[in-house]
Amino acid sequence: MTSGVTETPTAFLDARALIGCRHRLHLNATNPRALIGVLEDAGVRQRRDAADAHRSRVREALIAADPEAWVVIDPSLRASERAEATMRVCRAGTHHVWGGLLPQEPDTGRRGGSEILLRDHDRGGYIPVLVVNHKVTDPRRPEPADFHPVTSDPYRWAPKPDPYRKLRQQPRDQQRLAHLYRMLQRHGLASPALVGGVIGYSFDRILVHDLAAALADYDQRYSDRIAVVRGELPTVPSKVPECRQCPWWTRGADGVGCEGWLIDHRDVSLVAPGSRAEVLRGHGVHTIDDLADWVGEDPEDWQHGPFDEAVITARAWIAGARMVRRVESVSVRRADVEVDVDLESFQEYGAYLWGTLLDGVYRPFATWDPLPTEDEGRSFGEFWTWLTNIRDDAVAAGKTFAAYCYSRTAEDKWLYESAKRFAGRPGVPTKEQVRAFVDGPQWVDMFQAVSDQFICPNGKGLKKVAPVAGFAWRDAEAGGEASMSWYRLAVGYDAAPDLGQRTRLLEYNEDDVRATQVLRTWMTDRADLEVPGLADFARRSIAT
Repeated sequence: MTSGVTETPTAFLDARALIGCRHRLHLNATNPRALIGVLEDAGVRQRRDAADAHRSRVREALIAADPEAWVVIDPSLRASERAEATMRVCRAGTHHVWGGLLPQEPDTGRRGGSEILLRDHDRGGYIPVLVVNHKVTDPRRPEPADFHPVTSDPYRWAPKPDPYRKLRQQPRDQQRLAHLYRMLQRHGLASPALVGGVIGYSFDRILVHDLAAALADYDQRYSDRIAVVRGELPTVPSKVPECRQCPWWTRGADGVGCEGWLIDHRDVSLVAPGSRAEVLRGHGVHTIDDLADWVGEDPEDWQHGPFDEAVITARAWIAGARMVRRVESVSVRRADVEVDVDLESFQEYGAYLWGTLLDGVYRPFATWDPLPTEDEGRSFGEFWTWLTNIRDDAVAAGKTFAAYCYSRTAEDKWLYESAKRFAGRPGVPTKEQVRAFVDGPQWVDMFQAVSDQFICPNGKGLKKVAPVAGFAWRDAEAGGEASMSWYRLAVGYDAAPDLGQRTRLLEYNEDDVRATQVLRTWMTDRADLEVPGLADFARRSIAT
């Protein structure tokens, strides 16, 4: 208080807020106490804990390799003390700084720090290097290309084009590096090289980013976001992927969460989320009704599939139809012997459970040793051996065989990863055997079958479409994010193992494979009769 006037607190923004929902940023800034006591999303907490553990491993390995070259900023210090210590060691020319925090900037609103500040011995100044718990590159066989990402050995800075890596686009990393560059630049501590680095999940190389190409976009984005935080730009809800884990989705400062607001306003992002909604708003389409009433040519900048299907999605939403048939007659590959498969994994540590369903009998192949564990190779080998025997027996008996999953991305990933990590163990296939299976006709992705034949106004996830076929999960909290918390309890990461959570995970996995089986049967037997087709919406006006 000064002369009876309350001073407005200075608004600060770190780089993590540069990617994601603008309205969430506004709500967090204007209602700082509204979420006190609200339980953090389990998946978010798990990812943060995993990221902290990964950074600890990287820090220990790097410092152990050259202890004299490092200064670690004490994380227990107050923020202002950490910033003072960071500036002091940087001005002294320290080779490597871990945990550096840069001074907050009341005028610009910037705040932030870097896991690593790396001294540029050739040009002076410092290069920010992030340590993140996601993949930033993938391995590849060397081949001629117009572009190879630049990488460096994590223990010795020597950037060069790397033909053995292909880049994974991670805009959040580039934005954070640009943010740190601007903060270093303010104090004359930014390397003229205009680069930054990222150590990813595999901790095998430092991916080097050219910041010259990123700064203009960063400056524009930062200007927008700091204006949102300071209340200088209005925002409204819009459905985006992060809504699934956002506490504001179901609650609001005035009692109405974003979901309720969007439904009340019949906002177009409910049926065209993310960038789709932005394109439509550019054409004056703000509500689901606007989209349903669209007439004329398709928007030239629409790059999200057939535009007429977007219109039909809006009409189906208005009519309350949960699915719309794209085809006259729904079909799905069937076989004499059918196995449903669903896996459960924990972060990037491994796949601890392969669940199967054959002739109505659920069979799990699991390890309850905390991941990462060598016992994972045992459970995977047993699963693959069982699956292969069922397939071979069917073929020998002159029967057809098919294995089914829902959205094969995770299954394919862990089939390949497990074959690589546990090569040579009993029952573990070679990479070539995995490839022959997943690329063959016997591996059927039910998600693809649904995507090809249905429009789904409320989403195409298994938990959205299986209830249309009449299936219900036993556990109301069942979901991939929740299962992460259950797993920690089940294996005893933090306390004694909770056997009840193991049962919960097994029932959740069993329900997933049974849901896939029920969906397949429904698509074969009843979907044609129960789901309206495109013709039911193609000429239907909102009035009818």
